[in-house]
Amino acid sequence: MGLWSDAREDLAAAKLRDPAARSAMEIALLYPGLHAVWGHRVWHALWVRRLRFVARAGSQLTRWLTGIEIHPGATIGRRFFIDHGMGVVVGETAEVGDDVMLYHGVTLGGRQRSGGKRHPTLEDGVAVGAGAKILGPITVGAGSVVGANAVVTKDAPADSILVGVPAKPRPRSGEIDTRALLAAPEYVI
Repeated sequence: MGLWSDAREDLAAAKLRDPAARSAMEIALLYPGLHAVWGHRVWHALWVRRLRFVARAGSQLTRWLTGIEIHPGATIGRRFFIDHGMGVVVGETAEVGDDVMLYHGVTLGGRQRSGGKRHPTLEDGVAVGAGAKILGPITVGAGSVVGANAVVTKDAPADSILVGVPAKPRPRSGEIDTRALLAAPEYVI
């Protein structure tokens, strides 16, 4: 996709997921989560071209401006939305799928110092509540929901609800459809 179509898709995803959003202009100018994602795209492009110092410096500037730290080495999917993003941290080897939503204070962090994959993978359609910590090279399956302040340190299958410290996955009830928060038939603004 092109730069403008990605931006339009991001704006539409934010409008869909935030009931307080009034217009695309408001979202584009006033949503730090969106600014952090847009900044990440620039810094990640430099990171993969091995301009690592410039990418890290740029990501620190974005962090200073938004309060959201996304390492330029992290892999971020389409329509990623960070609502009220202050304090969000996404580590270097984290992988975030499409249609993922994070609230403020979420950490996608590591648990060991060794090289290689140290941070979590969130598959498509995952929602993570405020203050949750997802730690280590684990996978949270597609369509899962992580509750506020949960601490996730083990893999979770698709369509799970994860709550508690430590979080334990349980299947979602048939009557609760949290996917409605994350999916829409069209992304048009």
